[in-house]
Amino acid sequence: MHEKANSNMNLLDQAIEDARARYIAANPKSEVADNSAGAHMPGGNTRAVLHYDPYPLTMVAGEGAELVDVDGHRYVDFVGEFSAGLFGHSEEKIKRAVHEALDSGIVMGAPTRYERELAALLCTRFPSIDQVRFCNSGTEANLMALSAARALTGRDRILVFREAYHGGVIKFPAGGQMLNVPHDFLLADYNDTEGTADLIRRTGDELAAVIVEPILGAGGNIPGSGEFMEMLRYETEKTGALLIFDEVKTSRIGPAGMQGELGIKPDLTTVGKFIGGGLPTGAFGGSAEIMSRFNPKQPGFWNHAGTFNNNACSMAAGSVAMGQIFTPQRAMEFLVSSEAFRVSLNQMFAALAVPMYCNGMGSIFAVHFTHKPIEKATDISAGNRSLRPLLHMEMLLDGLLLCNRGDLFLSLPMTSAHFSSVRVGLEKFIDRHKPLIEQVLQVSHR
Repeated sequence: MHEKANSNMNLLDQAIEDARARYIAANPKSEVADNSAGAHMPGGNTRAVLHYDPYPLTMVAGEGAELVDVDGHRYVDFVGEFSAGLFGHSEEKIKRAVHEALDSGIVMGAPTRYERELAALLCTRFPSIDQVRFCNSGTEANLMALSAARALTGRDRILVFREAYHGGVIKFPAGGQMLNVPHDFLLADYNDTEGTADLIRRTGDELAAVIVEPILGAGGNIPGSGEFMEMLRYETEKTGALLIFDEVKTSRIGPAGMQGELGIKPDLTTVGKFIGGGLPTGAFGGSAEIMSRFNPKQPGFWNHAGTFNNNACSMAAGSVAMGQIFTPQRAMEFLVSSEAFRVSLNQMFAALAVPMYCNGMGSIFAVHFTHKPIEKATDISAGNRSLRPLLHMEMLLDGLLLCNRGDLFLSLPMTSAHFSSVRVGLEKFIDRHKPLIEQVLQVSHR
């Protein structure tokens, strides 16, 4: 059996190396660009998630839902800037809003109408947000929410979930990473209702907050079960801890994000990614009572600063994006159509009798190598993970830009032709590699 396992992995390694060889031959200018960049940036880039072997593509242009690389190849963009690219690359209303902001003055050092318009839109949109504060990213939004929870409760411990990502310094692959902020984190398993409830009860009045993604994004796009999410609301209320929904990605799911879909009202919500129309921004908000602590008109207020919190371009783009384009009605339509597409891919996998499944919801999902939904991060087998580089390379070679960990993020400019292209690409991948997929998974499950 050991020899058979080694043989199958050797075949997988060979398939990956063959795909990479074809990739290198097709992308010489990206290779030169990557090598040159390494002189000034470690690894040649400034975002680790964008690296993959043998080297990432260098993009030079984007239009609608498509990108063009330095070698002249065109791709359908299913990376979607990890959900921030909801509006694509050339939405005219957003471009006009940014041009207007540029013409009006970029760094005014004062409040502007744009931030007030966007704040009103967010407060109207999300049930848990009575008032909101802006910052520069989802990472900052989560840092501020966690700091607020510690200050408000007078407690230090924060419950998080293995494989969760809440920003560049708040992420927990395999339980954590060296660059995380030094909070007192407790780790639980996502969708483990009983185990997490027990941990909250045992921590009791030491627990400041539970922070959770309603869909565990970097951990495999695993939706939180209704039972699990309701337990978090009940147990945090009971122990006096704050429940923080990280909806930086999932706020695009339906008119009111996942909190609207679940019917659960957290104490604090963080948003970001797409709410700036594709430009850098983030925000955190909650009840008027909690957010009043940030009111500079009150004595003893919490001083939340940030030079570019209300930068004119992001605020202007966000006001148009949320007020004129991604309206609640459009958000619901997008959820329905995106979910139908995700389901159709799973129906295709089932018809082809291949162990593949798109996990997630609506416009956020990931391809896994399994016959059934992934409900917990521990359901993701070693074989599943080992097949991802092959899928990624083959899709790139077919003009389909996917995240190297298997995520697909849909965008508003996508057409039926774009959806058809990924369906055809996946069919070609299956036709070419189905026996290998089955062999790798059989061995990894033993």
